[in-house]
Amino acid sequence: MSPPVDTRPARGQLGAGRRWSMLAVSTAAQASSATMVHGPAFLIPTLHREAGMSLAEAGTVAAAPMAGLMCTLVAWGLVVDRRGERFAMVTGLFAVSLAGLAATLVGGVAAMAAALFVAGAASGATNAASGRVVVGWFPPDRRGLAMGIRQCAQPLGVGVGALTMAVLAEQYGVHAAIVVPTALAAAALVLVAVVLIDPPRPPATDAAARPNPYRSDRYLSRIHGTSAMLVVPQFVVWTYGLTWLVDDLGWAAGAAGGVVAATQLIGALGRIGAGQLSDVVRSRLRPMRWIAWAAAGTMLLLGITAGLSGPVVTVVAVVLLVVASAVTVADNGLAYAAVAERAGPFWSGRALGIQNTSQYLVAALVPPVAGLLITHLGYGWGFAVAALLPLLAVPLVPVRQEPRIG
Repeated sequence: MSPPVDTRPARGQLGAGRRWSMLAVSTAAQASSATMVHGPAFLIPTLHREAGMSLAEAGTVAAAPMAGLMCTLVAWGLVVDRRGERFAMVTGLFAVSLAGLAATLVGGVAAMAAALFVAGAASGATNAASGRVVVGWFPPDRRGLAMGIRQCAQPLGVGVGALTMAVLAEQYGVHAAIVVPTALAAAALVLVAVVLIDPPRPPATDAAARPNPYRSDRYLSRIHGTSAMLVVPQFVVWTYGLTWLVDDLGWAAGAAGGVVAATQLIGALGRIGAGQLSDVVRSRLRPMRWIAWAAAGTMLLLGITAGLSGPVVTVVAVVLLVVASAVTVADNGLAYAAVAERAGPFWSGRALGIQNTSQYLVAALVPPVAGLLITHLGYGWGFAVAALLPLLAVPLVPVRQEPRIG
């Protein structure tokens, strides 16, 4: 029996407008999931003050969706490799919407955290599906830019959460704040179902001849390890930046949320710039190493200034918070593009699932661990200690093993 024919249009047959519209829709879908996964971090001030939780306890609640996400990313990657991006994203977004609705209706913080765990587990679909949509529809010399745009979804989703969820939680309670990511996931579900087309790939019968990319060398494993280290300062800033502004500096939740939202927009632009730079220099990993150096230096300076007092120093610290929020997220698109390009059409879903799992495994530990550190030593030490991880990541970036792009 002859193998089924792939009737989807080839890259050259698909208009540029349609490629960019699918990129926009997949970015919006990932942004909605990012709001669901990372938005609960902005409930920490309300949980800390009104629910009487310690920072470590509130951080644990905020980490619930990240913990759920971590548990399912490889499984969703397998779904993507077997059934395609569209099926995985539609199924996942539907489940995110249902779990988010449950989180808004259940009583008690523990039940809400359980629903958020399920929502995070379902949101893994949009994370695992990010690679082949870009690699399959865009040529090599445009993939860095395209993946940079695609990875803008995370800071944009965090920005939406910062701008809305802290204020809603303060005024109407933490359950009401979950309405925001739930509504976004439902809207993204409709867009994906209408617009997204799975990219073409070789016949499925060739999959058996495709070698496991993890067996040939440590290239992918080193990228996973590097990304896991670089995610620590990113999540320290995301999780406790707003809380620092509110608790230590006495800012109103609305003003602090506006600043954090602005930093996420800057971070999104940073990812686009990093992706474009990688296309220009024909390397994903050299810019990634540059970003690791910048993240280490910025977090160290932020820690020093956050631990000091005085109006001028405080202004400098807030500016450094903005810079750190941009720098610490700029590497993600580079790593995702490098992983998807090396893994190929039959392994990209699982490889990106492993990539995300390693990142979120570390990220899920950041809120409670950093909360303990900040509780006992202060925000300055919490920010400064996070600078050690990107410093350790610098020699791990496999620049010498990277093939030239294009």
